[in-house]
Amino acid sequence: MTVTRLPENVRARIEAMLDAVDADLRARYPGPGSRVQPIHTVYVPADRAGADTPAEWGAAAVELLDAHREPLAELDTAATLPAVRERLLREPVQDLRIDFEDGYGFRSDEEEDAAATAAGEILAGWAAGGDGPAGFGIRIKGLAGIERRRALRTLELVLDAAGGVPEGFVFTVPKIRAAEQVSALVALCEGLERGTGLADATLRFELQIESPQAIVGSDGSVPVAKMIKLSGKRCAGLHFGTYDYTAACGVAATDQALDHPAADHAKAVMQAAAAQTGVWVCDGSTQIVPDAEPEAALREHHRLVTRALRRGYYQGWDMHPGHLITRWMATYAFFRGAIDVAVPRLRAYLARHDAASGVVDEPATAEALAATVLRGLRCGARSGEELTTAAPELTDEVLRALAAREWIGDPGVREKR
Repeated sequence: MTVTRLPENVRARIEAMLDAVDADLRARYPGPGSRVQPIHTVYVPADRAGADTPAEWGAAAVELLDAHREPLAELDTAATLPAVRERLLREPVQDLRIDFEDGYGFRSDEEEDAAATAAGEILAGWAAGGDGPAGFGIRIKGLAGIERRRALRTLELVLDAAGGVPEGFVFTVPKIRAAEQVSALVALCEGLERGTGLADATLRFELQIESPQAIVGSDGSVPVAKMIKLSGKRCAGLHFGTYDYTAACGVAATDQALDHPAADHAKAVMQAAAAQTGVWVCDGSTQIVPDAEPEAALREHHRLVTRALRRGYYQGWDMHPGHLITRWMATYAFFRGAIDVAVPRLRAYLARHDAASGVVDEPATAEALAATVLRGLRCGARSGEELTTAAPELTDEVLRALAAREWIGDPGVREKR
């Protein structure tokens, strides 16, 4: 009888080759990480931003909600309105960028210098007082041509006025088209850190993807994936620019929208490139705001946010106080429904009673179910007390273990895969 065995030297060579591959994959794709992704990013032009902007947006949103409660109630299939109104009064904005780009435009150097200094003081106040958004920062102008010098000066002045890099600060870089621009951004961050005595890797940025060249390169490559690699872990997120992107693709202005197929393709590529890297993907904005026709605009924004959530885009831009209403409504409704489905399936998975639920879930599905529950809890769609009552075995530790694929079946036992 023939006995098949690998020679030990061949086995050792294969082990060494695959160990190197494993190490490289772990470095490039460490997983989603422990950061809590906000549900939105609010953009406010620099000349309209103030220390009270989040509270003012919340108050304006509550006023709009109260004025249009009846049509909003028609959208509110998950009974979210009381919780949403309370959220708007307490913590309406999770993440905010003071905008020096399209929302601000081109001003004299003196005017933008003053606005940059004022922005830095606002951010420092939020960081020190703890009463601002959990996440905040600025959007600078782009890196191309004549905008570049102005963009860098604004960033320097903001950091000067902020007294350094406040906790939670990130700067957004628009109109990124080439991976080499990211290498320059890394050099910029390193230079600022060395020049001001900041710790290494203190500065982080977001890349605004609003050009087809960032999605598909001239050689057929996917530049956005290379951008993440070149960022050296400094890239916090990829933000989609709806209107620049669709315009560059030749889409007529009347058809430019978050749900255009060209936009869907770009976001799907961004999602795949960022998967398991710890880099967040943020949906773009809609130009339809609840001013002239508030009820129609609120319905449309609710539809777009719900659509994005179903596609796995858990963060998006908000450009008007009214967007806060439907952002929170759609987010709460989505995660309440998702948690109600996930909890019994996770309980069955843990108890190995999968057949009783009619669904045989695999570890990958349990991972997704647990991640969904964690997102829902962190955004406030359901409370920890509600979950404890419904499923006491689904503790935070167990959910995190399932989401990280560290669960091996016995209560309290975890193992790194």
